Amino acid sequence: MSSSRFSSSLYLLITFAFLLKNVLGANPLYHFCSSSETFTTNGPYESNLNKLTAYLNYQAPLTGFRKGSLGHKPNQANGLALCRGDMSSYDCKTCVVEASSEIRKCCPNNKVAIIWYNNCLFKYSDKDFFRKIDNQNKFYMYNTRSTQLYGLTQCTTDLSSYECKKCLDVIIGELPRCCDGKQGGRVISGSCNFIYEIYPFVNGHY
Repeated sequence: MSSSRFSSSLYLLITFAFLLKNVLGANPLYHFCSSSETFTTNGPYESNLNKLTAYLNYQAPLTGFRKGSLGHKPNQANGLALCRGDMSSYDCKTCVVEASSEIRKCCPNNKVAIIWYNNCLFKYSDKDFFRKIDNQNKFYMYNTRSTQLYGLTQCTTDLSSYECKKCLDVIIGELPRCCDGKQGGRVISGSCNFIYEIYPFVNGHY
């Protein structure tokens, strides 16, 4: 193969890989790793976490949400995966599998970690965090352009209706701080999120 043909093929391959990654939404919005607790490579916590991850990767796309625990304290792994409510099972699985893989690269030996993507979040801890509102782990994003608004709110389904409303009340209360004067924004926490944009982003258009 000539060098020019090789260069062209390599360019096309790199371009395709870049486009595929963007189509799949494979760029995380944000992640958080707790630096206070770590686990030993190939130890019991990692073994439990690996099995739990496989379970969540398989089960979450069926309903858009799944939580689970595996093992016993102090090596119990607790985790959940949540997909946006408008995601198909296929898109949900694609996002959850990518998120569960990426968070282990970002937080290789941390017992507590969470990662957010456009279409899903993935979270795990050695502590039982289910049915507890997580508004400690959150971040803001905003858009400064245009006028017609589209919105979406969502809670992890381990929360009761009351807890969901309480979580949403808190993050919606953050809007003036993060997004005042902005025409699109997101407040995303470990238990709920609120998104508004100037373009239709549901049904996989986000």
